Amino acid sequence: MLLAEEMQCRLFCVPVFRSLSQISLWDDVTVLWKTPTFDSNIKGSSTNVEESAINLWNWAVTKHTGSVVNDEQRAKLRFVACRLVCLCEGSDPPEGTIRRQILMCMKTGKGWIDIGKADLADGFLEIAMSSIEKLYAKLLKGSDGETDIHVHKADVEKNLFKVVSYQAESAVAKGDFQKAVMCVQRCKDMLMKLPKETCYLSILCYNFGVETYEWKRYEQSSFWLSQSYDIGKMDMKYSVGKEMQAKVLRLLATAYFEWDCNLYLEKALKAISLANQENLHPAGCFLKIKILLKSGASDEDINSAVAEFLHHEMSLDFCLNTAKLLLEHGRESVGFDFLKSVAERFESSPDLGKITLLHIEFLLQNKRELLAKQKVEEIIIGHYTGKQLLPEALNQLHIILWDRAAKHYEAKSYSEALHWYNYSVSFYTPGQIDQNLAKLQRNMASCYLHLKQIDKNEQQVVAIKALEYLSEHLQDCQQLFAALKCLVRLKLSKVMAENEEKRDEDVDSMLTYLALAHKRLAGSLTEEKFTGDMRILDAHWFRKVAWNLAVQFRDYPEKMRDFFLLSFKLSQFCPSDKAVLIAQKTCLLMAAAVDLEMGRQEVTPSKQTELLTQALQHLQVCKEIWKVLKLTGDFAKDPTETLLLLYEFEARSKLNDPTLHDLMESVWEQPQIEVKTLEIIASLAMESPARYPVLCKKALKGALNLHRKQTVIDAEKFSKCLHSLINLSLPTGLTDLDACVLQEAWDYFEDALSVVSSTDAYPEMEILWLMTRAWNTGIFQYTVGKYKEAEQWCGLGMRFLNHLGSLKKSYEGHMIGLYSEVLDKLDRAKGFLPNVEE
Repeated sequence: MLLAEEMQCRLFCVPVFRSLSQISLWDDVTVLWKTPTFDSNIKGSSTNVEESAINLWNWAVTKHTGSVVNDEQRAKLRFVACRLVCLCEGSDPPEGTIRRQILMCMKTGKGWIDIGKADLADGFLEIAMSSIEKLYAKLLKGSDGETDIHVHKADVEKNLFKVVSYQAESAVAKGDFQKAVMCVQRCKDMLMKLPKETCYLSILCYNFGVETYEWKRYEQSSFWLSQSYDIGKMDMKYSVGKEMQAKVLRLLATAYFEWDCNLYLEKALKAISLANQENLHPAGCFLKIKILLKSGASDEDINSAVAEFLHHEMSLDFCLNTAKLLLEHGRESVGFDFLKSVAERFESSPDLGKITLLHIEFLLQNKRELLAKQKVEEIIIGHYTGKQLLPEALNQLHIILWDRAAKHYEAKSYSEALHWYNYSVSFYTPGQIDQNLAKLQRNMASCYLHLKQIDKNEQQVVAIKALEYLSEHLQDCQQLFAALKCLVRLKLSKVMAENEEKRDEDVDSMLTYLALAHKRLAGSLTEEKFTGDMRILDAHWFRKVAWNLAVQFRDYPEKMRDFFLLSFKLSQFCPSDKAVLIAQKTCLLMAAAVDLEMGRQEVTPSKQTELLTQALQHLQVCKEIWKVLKLTGDFAKDPTETLLLLYEFEARSKLNDPTLHDLMESVWEQPQIEVKTLEIIASLAMESPARYPVLCKKALKGALNLHRKQTVIDAEKFSKCLHSLINLSLPTGLTDLDACVLQEAWDYFEDALSVVSSTDAYPEMEILWLMTRAWNTGIFQYTVGKYKEAEQWCGLGMRFLNHLGSLKKSYEGHMIGLYSEVLDKLDRAKGFLPNVEE
């Protein structure tokens, strides 16, 4: 147990601790207060203890600002400091001491309230109240007349107001409604003399209203919110403002509404009407309509409420939510009229489609399908006349159409189901690929089967065979390409409707059609009837189809590559504008990427070599296109340069290409190379079958240098890079290492130590790894009798040990023992200690 002198020492020592987790002062003081002699011990050295307590208080304030201590820890520190200061109080303390005690007790009490421990606050608030009375008495005793008395009273009332408001907070937190009401009333009585506190008290009551509303104590909540509003009107000069008053009234209306809408309907309406008068806000307008709907108000009354905000700027989402509310409550007349006015207001908005979609949804809900169809057909016409829906809205429309079709399908109205599915098909263009299209085609096929229109599928098969025959024998280019386009469309719809097992053959057929298109485009150069413009249009059509198919079959790498290569070949018949050059560059990069990925998976050396060689060929062509493309604009943020470098490095390194070092010489000279690029190069340099440790080490060193140049080093990334470099430079398990190798590795460990020492962000597992590697290197040296080197490396390991956190205790004892043994051997080797004979 601590004596008063020990307590004082503990108090003086607090500021040197880095966090409260290292302070047992709270527990010590709690025990001491329960001892009979504690008060007399403290008072016996009150001056020193009081000074230390004040220092503790100030320390808690400064450390909280710097986030060293949290709110609960600060409350405990304030509790300790304040309690000690109160115990040090003499029989007749001076004015300054009393004022300090008032301040400390108020803030201590408030601190407990703020962390949800109101029970601990009351005692301090009572002490503060008592101290205010003492201060008032002392000031009166030294006053010189009526004027001084008024000045002293005003001075005291400011603190009194705060203490009483804190007591109100405490009472609310403990659920003592009556006491809270008394405290707030007392504060209201003081507002005449303290008008500046009007805003504070109004907001305090609002907060009480929010808390009790969240606890579903609607009666109490409505009382506090009414108080907040009334107090806010007491002094307009210090009012909370119209926006806040409206906010209070909106919550008051909500409280009445949720408490008992039927019983308190008039009060809820009055509150929300006042709120909208104070400050018109979307939430207020929405709530008023909600209350009116709940009350069963007439369409005329609801129309009036809607008209209140129609002349104000309201967002589209708010208007849509209002329309939904009206229609969900069966107010079709008001709702649809409102939607029409909203559509006129947002006529030029790109989100206009949202309004139409909502209109369609509610028409369908109300079984007005014919009108809904008219709306859908209007959208389809707009889609092809420059008034397309935004992608998100179009997706939503497809969902609506499919849902309506599914309902008809379930009701066995297959013709109607097809009608709605056909609406969805209307938004797809020839050659377009969409993951939902396959499902759509299957659903339609199912409808045809139920309608016994099996001949639809049979006709498709016949058409494909006929077109394949024509494409092989037609000589006229225009007719040929028209046949090929029809063939692609038909085969595309067939492919999308098939399962994966049957799809492979048809995909190969698509590749054949596109290859034929490329061959005939090349042969059309000599045909006079087939103009250049025709050739360009057809080339664009086929290259886009090939691109879309490549994207569609991204889960089949070889197919994806072949489609991208065909898209590139077909694009060579198009003018080399910027868009085409970008497409060509992307096709070749994707083809190279696929070949590299397939090369990584390939186990047959000859096949792997073939894939890597193909990738290099694609990259060489891509580099030439990239040179031209860079002349067309700013591509500073384009990753193509980096991808070309990484892909070429991987291909050449795995092919053991003798020109690899020449390629890398140009890389080392690049001033803007990124850390990530160097790290990937290092990884690729050692990825089988490549093995270039020198290049790997050079790349890692470059990355490490770039990490060091950062204003703030990213410790995690730095640690990973250094880890790889040490692994490469210091092979595991070798004891007979060259001195130069050891020195190089030593330098890397020193680099790591400098970063570890300067930041707390260095991963602990990496520190443990560094410690272990340094220590094991020392032990290896020790086993071969190199005691000096062993001492250096083991010592280095011990330096890393000091930076471990929770893991330190697990290693400390064992390492200290071994380190002592190493030092002992070293001393003996130097002749400092004689060998003891056994």
